[in-house]
Formats: sequence, structure tokens, C-alpha cells
Amino acid sequence: MEYGLQLYSLRDVTKNSLEDGIRIAAEAGYKFVEYAGFFGNPAEKVAEWQEKYGVSCSGTHSPLDDLVPEKLEEVIRYHSIIGNRNYIMPGADLSTPEKLQRFCRIVCAAQPVLAEAGISVGYHNHSHEFKLMPWGSTIHSEIELRTKIDFELDTFWAFNAGADPVMTLERLGGRVKIIHLKDGFTGGKGTALGELEAPVAAVRRYCIDHGIKMVVESEGLDPTGPLEVGRCIDYLRRLDASEEVRN
Repeated sequence: MEYGLQLYSLRDVTKNSLEDGIRIAAEAGYKFVEYAGFFGNPAEKVAEWQEKYGVSCSGTHSPLDDLVPEKLEEVIRYHSIIGNRNYIMPGADLSTPEKLQRFCRIVCAAQPVLAEAGISVGYHNHSHEFKLMPWGSTIHSEIELRTKIDFELDTFWAFNAGADPVMTLERLGGRVKIIHLKDGFTGGKGTALGELEAPVAAVRRYCIDHGIKMVVESEGLDPTGPLEVGRCIDYLRRLDASEEVRN
């Protein structure tokens, strides 16, 4: 199996050197990376590092406000150079109907422009998007209804909100092409995969069966980012190996 890594998991490294973060991910065995910012590095240099270390870009966490019309040309240029086909917003302040309306207006206008360049638009949830809002529905359900964008389901945050991650993946169907595979305990503290309560193994199995890319995100820096993400992929390799033995 091939797994990716959200480089936020290595923010203790990438804050000083994005190249080192890419290198560490590759050396650990991750085959693709998802960016959480580029730290001022030009697209050509990021693409060079990907080639140097043998990884590809599965997506980025990039802001809503970069999808306004006057920025789209540069967005398309940068993301095309690094080979990114998934522009994913890591969240947004959608706490009022007015903010939600603005969000939908921006993404609905930007989506077809990016689609022409082969880039999809997606949204990454936390827990609050699944909570009932004062207007009588959830933020996530409103995005589902009002837009045609994809969803990068963060399976831990969905679990933390009380949603069953596998059932949510089933419900969202083809609008999920990439997930965040993450572990932690109810209340919000994340851990390395396989160390706490989230149904990591069940989510992994569903994604394998349905051809969904899995991007590991592990936020604890316990005791460092590199060591924590190493434990994550060790856990996944144990699952891989146990399946090979059974087969």
C-alpha cells in the first residue's frame, strides 16, 4: 500500500526547511505529500525537491482567499508546476450565514476555472462542521448542498464530532477522493496511528476497497514530528503485513 503524509505533521521541521520535511517523509516510506504552506519557496524548487526524493504531491492545504478571481492565474501556475491536482481548503470561518454564503460564492466561481486546468477544489473538515448550528443545519451539510466541491474527510475530526467515519465516507461517495487518516481520543487530542480510539483500521480498509487515497496526519510532535510519523507508518506496515499473511 502507498500512503501519503500531510506535512503539518512535520511542522517542527518544515518551519525551518520544507525540503527537509519532504526528505523525511520520503525516507520514512510515504509516497506522496500534502502541503500545509510553501514557506515562500518557489514552485520550481518544490517540484525539484519532489523529484529529488521520489514523492509526488497529492494535494495542498491552501486558503479560501486565494480562490478569488485576481489570484487564480497564479494559483493555477504554482499548483500545475508542482503537479498538484487537489486544492484543499483546510477549514474556514463559516460561523454565520453571511460567511457561509461568501464561501459558497467564491468556491462555486473558482471551481470551473480550476477544473479547466485539471485541479479539483475540496474542503477539509474539523469537528465543528458536523455540529448543529443556530440556523438549524450543519456547516458540512450546507457545503454539500450548495456546492459541488470535493471533501477531504478528516476521519478523526468526524469521529470526534460523533459521526461514524466509514458511514460518512459511504454517504459522501464520489465526493471523497482523499482522506486524512488520523488517530486520537474524544476531546480532540491527536496521537500517532493505532495508539488511541479512532477506527483507523476500519477506515483504512474502506479506503483500500474503494480506491481512496490516504494521507496520514499526526499532530502531536511526540516527541518530535519525524518520530511520530515514523510510528504511524510502522503501524500501517504492520496492518499491511498481517493482511499479506492472511492472504
